[in-house]
Amino acid sequence: MNQPCQITDWLPTTSKEVKLRGWEELDIILFSGDAYVDHPSFGTAVIGRTLEAQGLKVAIVPQPNWRDDLRDFKKLGKPRLFFGISAGSMDSMVNHYTANKRLRSNDAYTPEGRSGYRPDYATTTYCKILKKLYPDTPVLIGGVEASLRRLSHYDYWSNTLKPSILFDSQANLLIYGMGEKPLIELVDRLQKGASFNEIQDIPQTAFAVENIHILSQTKWATKKLFSHEDCLKSKTKHAQNFRDIEEQSNSQKAERLLQNIEDKTIVVNPPFSVLTENEIDKSFDLPYTRLPHPRYKGKTIPAYEMIKFSVTSHRGCFGGCAFCTISAHQGKSIASRSEKSILEEIKQIANMEDFKGYLSDVGGPSANMYKMKGKNNTICEKCSKPSCIHPFVCKNLNTSHAPLLELYSKISQIKGIKKAFVGSGIRYDMLLHKTNDPETDSANEKYIYELIVNHVSGRLKVAPEHTNDEVLNLMRKPSFSLFEKFVHIFDRINKQENLNQQLVPYFISSHPGCKQEHMAELAAKTRNLNFKLEQVQDFTPTPMTLATEMYYTGINPYTLEKVYVAKSAEQKLEQRKFFFWYQHEYKSQIIKDLKNMNRPDLIESIYP
Repeated sequence: MNQPCQITDWLPTTSKEVKLRGWEELDIILFSGDAYVDHPSFGTAVIGRTLEAQGLKVAIVPQPNWRDDLRDFKKLGKPRLFFGISAGSMDSMVNHYTANKRLRSNDAYTPEGRSGYRPDYATTTYCKILKKLYPDTPVLIGGVEASLRRLSHYDYWSNTLKPSILFDSQANLLIYGMGEKPLIELVDRLQKGASFNEIQDIPQTAFAVENIHILSQTKWATKKLFSHEDCLKSKTKHAQNFRDIEEQSNSQKAERLLQNIEDKTIVVNPPFSVLTENEIDKSFDLPYTRLPHPRYKGKTIPAYEMIKFSVTSHRGCFGGCAFCTISAHQGKSIASRSEKSILEEIKQIANMEDFKGYLSDVGGPSANMYKMKGKNNTICEKCSKPSCIHPFVCKNLNTSHAPLLELYSKISQIKGIKKAFVGSGIRYDMLLHKTNDPETDSANEKYIYELIVNHVSGRLKVAPEHTNDEVLNLMRKPSFSLFEKFVHIFDRINKQENLNQQLVPYFISSHPGCKQEHMAELAAKTRNLNFKLEQVQDFTPTPMTLATEMYYTGINPYTLEKVYVAKSAEQKLEQRKFFFWYQHEYKSQIIKDLKNMNRPDLIESIYP
């Protein structure tokens, strides 16, 4: 692919670029906490291109300076329809701070990885500035941060229960999840003359009203949640709210959610149905340059470098892991691209000047969920479970990896492709699950072999997360015995094919339900499998996850039973050190702790 040489190949970011397009007025101006990379992996680019495809004049202001005279917020003036705001590809607080609440020294979504180019609580900060400067212009918020904070939520960094981001930001409307469908409907209504604040019946949107009696009637049933004030007084009520929110977010026939706060009601409409193949193809087939904006010439954007030669095959994840925000944002239903769309994108990559023949990833949130869905959708319509594979793989779920095998085969035939690696994590529990369908089981066995032999770039990421079954159950993860089984298969195939590849397992300490003794057992079990752990982290509470609610309330929202939570720095360190049993500085303390636990068996296992 020839590198675009015209600045007009990107959406404009300055008044000069707007004029180069011959535009006198902008319809929509988007503000983002990320640098502008015109690529389908970056949300603001997707939204910008989606709006452009509707015939609208759109500009992007990436990483505006919120500290100075606010010229970045003024430079393009006032749009005809609305301002759109996203904090970026991550929640701004997760982006800024470690699990220990230490300020991070880098930001992967900023040129040269520099930190400090977006504010804390970026969505709210940007929104308040625009509301002050242009009080009569509607403001729409979206992206991960807005999605996860759409109702009362625990904020780890302030250690408070915060109200809906709509209340704090005073935004006119919020779009949660994947924004293409609600956005297209919104602009269609606006173009036909509808008033922004009158639009209350678009799925996947949320807004605040002062008088619930003027709320537009819809076909949706309503579910009233406990008020924000109730949740402040009772952690049990907040936990009950979370269960309702999670179940409705994962239901095909969801109810409209209402939550009072002071004199307002936050209204969250049910989600749209999952994108069809044609709809998701349209989103990925928009005319992206696939490059950072020329304003960053000579600078490296780490997040772009990571995905530069990768391809997203699908969105969504039905794993429902307790600590993960993916299903809360992308949904549990899988939206898969067509083979044609994926292969065309790969052909574009193969023609890039600096491409060396190696695709870094073909995958999604979980790489091996491509084309998977319920066999009988009438069963899915009645289901509101957050996971299709926990505590067991649903019998109605089609877990065949045959479409992936077919896709990999066609990718390998594209000129210029030497290897297509799977860089995103895989779910080994689905690979090992026996369906009693000979074709599916055979395809899944073939996939394991194909994956290990042809699609591992030296290291394969998997995420057992823990070894203790009680903790794993709270995490909504499968038994560790399945991981052990997968390790043996991986080692056997490597030996058989004379390969020297590694499994890289991910583990979490201090997850709700996890105690010090559980971590000691983890150390023993992983040592027995000859792992010296690298990819480990303390649990970080992020808004709108089951694990975060357990962390904050000390209650399992689904059973209302108490859950142990390690909260202090000392408690977390007590757990974390077991990851590093092989480091000399921890040995004496670990032995002392194990003696206090009366676990000489673990001392012998870890230090034989």
